[in-house]
Amino acid sequence: MNLSEIETPAILIDLDRMERNLRRAAEYAREHDLRLRPHTKTHKIPALGRRQIESGAAGLTVAKVGEAEVMLASETPDLLVAYPIIGRSKLERLMQVARRARVTVALDSAVAARQLSDAAREAQTAIAVLAEVDVGLGRVGVRPGEELEALIRAIERLPWLSFEGLDFYPGHIRGAGEDSRQEIEKLSETVGSMLAGLKRAGLEPKIVSGGSTPTLFHSHLVAGVNEIRPGTYIFNDRNTAAAGACSFGDCAATILVTVVSTARPGQIIIDGGSKTFSSDRHGAAGEATFGHFAGAPEAVFHKMNEEHGYVDVRRAGRDFSVGDRLRVIPNHICVAMNLHERVYGIRGETVETVWTVEGRGKLQ
Repeated sequence: MNLSEIETPAILIDLDRMERNLRRAAEYAREHDLRLRPHTKTHKIPALGRRQIESGAAGLTVAKVGEAEVMLASETPDLLVAYPIIGRSKLERLMQVARRARVTVALDSAVAARQLSDAAREAQTAIAVLAEVDVGLGRVGVRPGEELEALIRAIERLPWLSFEGLDFYPGHIRGAGEDSRQEIEKLSETVGSMLAGLKRAGLEPKIVSGGSTPTLFHSHLVAGVNEIRPGTYIFNDRNTAAAGACSFGDCAATILVTVVSTARPGQIIIDGGSKTFSSDRHGAAGEATFGHFAGAPEAVFHKMNEEHGYVDVRRAGRDFSVGDRLRVIPNHICVAMNLHERVYGIRGETVETVWTVEGRGKLQ
């Protein structure tokens, strides 16, 4: 199949770039003796989870039980559910997953731990647990210190659960410049102090799991971290490039679109809108836009309806015609992947493989 035969809009995966991204992360993890357990929220495809395992990952990370069920097809030996699982039916499904792969769950409350323990006892299946810590994002996770110690003690008292370590997500660190270096130093101090406090309390976690794509290649600078969970790194996207964590040349995923209208001077309409692209905005340049046009970087993708993308081309430096096909690097590829049934793996103009996005819509 040739690239010209693909109907638009469609997500293209440059296989050479993707493979380079996988190698780079795996080599970094090996060099710094870090366990790599990547998050599959970005690609949502078991075959790509398998590639991550084959390139050196020790296991995979998911957020929801539905994603865990899908990722069993990757034949991963280890699954981390980096999200508190609440509710009997979800936990019963998780126990079925745990019969086929080792399962670890990250949680931040005694309530979630008790529910997990009850489900594990009924299933007679042991589950490993990571205590989730808030290190600055302010989303989930207990505070270091007394709250964390209390949570760990609660986990240790519950049957069929084994406390394995700590889990945190430094999502508040968005860049890779000097300001972010200072934030990483502050994070290292926070984690180091937290681990010292736990040691004084007689609590020594085996796993200290952190990391994100923006902080990926600085993970070794964070005291005590021995596991990393990057997700976006497999493809990268416009926001990752804006953070300085990659270049546009490292962005493996683009969305192929067609110009469907040039009726208004200085504007083109493309056949991809909010059903095709993430609605996450990019504001680093002072204007909220939805993607970067490879080959027309001055084009401004400034508005979307469901099926229409509005692009201001007054500064693009080139002409556009109805039928032109363009590639767009989306702001946030993880969300865009969730909107597409299939994606196309390409080398040059050749489509080597077509993957079904089996994890799309697995929100429960």
